[in-house]
Amino acid sequence: MASESTEKAYQTVLEHSQRVLDLEKTNQLLRWDSDVMMPPGGAPARASQRTTLSTARNRYLTADALGEALAELDEAALDDERAAVVREVRREHTTAVSVPEELTTRISEINSRAHEAWKSAREANDWSQFGPVVAEHFEAKKEWAHHVDPDSDPYEVVWSQRTGYLAQPHIPLETVDEIFDQLREELVPLIAAIHDSDVELATDALHSDEAAFDVETQQQLNRAALDTLQLDWDRTRFDVAPHPFSFGHPYDVRMTTRYDESDLTEALTGTIHEFGHTAYAHGLPRDEYGTPLGEPRGIGIHESQSRFFENHVGRTEAFWELFLPTVKEQFPSLRDVTPREAYECVNQVFDDNYIRVDADELTYHMHIILRTEIERDLFHDRIDADEIPQLWNEKMEKYLGIRPETDNEGCLQDPHWSQSLPGFVGYTIGSVLAAQLDATMREELDENVDDLIREGRIGPIREWLTETVHRHGQRYRADELVRRATGEDLTADYFLEYAREKYGELYDL
Repeated sequence: MASESTEKAYQTVLEHSQRVLDLEKTNQLLRWDSDVMMPPGGAPARASQRTTLSTARNRYLTADALGEALAELDEAALDDERAAVVREVRREHTTAVSVPEELTTRISEINSRAHEAWKSAREANDWSQFGPVVAEHFEAKKEWAHHVDPDSDPYEVVWSQRTGYLAQPHIPLETVDEIFDQLREELVPLIAAIHDSDVELATDALHSDEAAFDVETQQQLNRAALDTLQLDWDRTRFDVAPHPFSFGHPYDVRMTTRYDESDLTEALTGTIHEFGHTAYAHGLPRDEYGTPLGEPRGIGIHESQSRFFENHVGRTEAFWELFLPTVKEQFPSLRDVTPREAYECVNQVFDDNYIRVDADELTYHMHIILRTEIERDLFHDRIDADEIPQLWNEKMEKYLGIRPETDNEGCLQDPHWSQSLPGFVGYTIGSVLAAQLDATMREELDENVDDLIREGRIGPIREWLTETVHRHGQRYRADELVRRATGEDLTADYFLEYAREKYGELYDL
């Protein structure tokens, strides 16, 4: 039985954890509102409001009372759940107290201002409206890294020691580099072989040269897709935003997508992707809300859930056998499209894909790699922010054989550098883990996964993911969670095997 002092200290940790997470979730709500509901003139005040919330969060995280409670618990005998709570709160507290409050507040203010600058730059198709605040953000985060760990590579510090929703602790940068090197080595020749293939897929099955797919009907179709995936609407709101995202917790998720009237796949793949994030939030234990046990295990793990549903459900032929009749009900002009043609359409490897969120499963990772190379160069003072458009275009040409003609086609397509550094690593980590989880699920489930999808029985798939990943929150370190879920350390092997098999069949390689 815990001593009175141990129990008091643990309750202090819980109280501060609750306040920190409440403020973080409220800040996310303001971010959602700024993209979905806020009138355009609200931006200056919104930046101030979000900075105030971030500052308050940091004060709870760095409070002397929390530090004293954690010190009291240093040698305490705690059960596994309490030990996990203390471990995760201590990790974030230790990082936060090493950074001056002035710098933390300045970074929060930059993040809020930068997001609004990105939206304005997108509107004007002009990197120069965003570049200066990107440079300011990178400089501030280098300063942050120096305070946290002055003797280590600053880029590794911002990756491994980041706190909050965008953190991904316990997956070393060394592991990331190994995965990226393997993907560079194997995906580039695979993509080249596909481009050389004489196979012609039904690439226009769900596309049109005209505005054939009105937004209102697409909205109904995307809601139908979410019904198919068994979304809990009592805990979800679904809207339109400039860039798709999902923020929330077990009780309330704000989810968005965007529409293209000439292309059904943009919204559908984006919606199914964001559903994966939402399913993770809904699968977290509700009774642990406000503690690390009720929080996702990191942004890379989060991405594994969105990429799982986007790629290993939504891009399967089985899914299109299930869902295509619904598509045809909403858009009768597609009455002659077959499930195989829809499957080929959503899995085509593009010759001219400029936009990451619309990319196929293979070229997607070259988008991530080029962004990561740029941010590392900027972080290590090898380039300046005003060089990014030119460097971006050169890397697109090197890796994908195409060159953007506008900033919106290139370096302005993502808002991530307004708030997150590293901004993109988690997407590839998530994709390779999604394939690893998919392989494990197919071995462990008694029923054939494709049959479950084909028959619309998504329940067993969601239940397996909830049991294996969601319900644990942050009870385990990320590396341990991966081993528990799949029996192995994180590896790109399963993704590459899946890619070779799937695209070899599609393109007759």
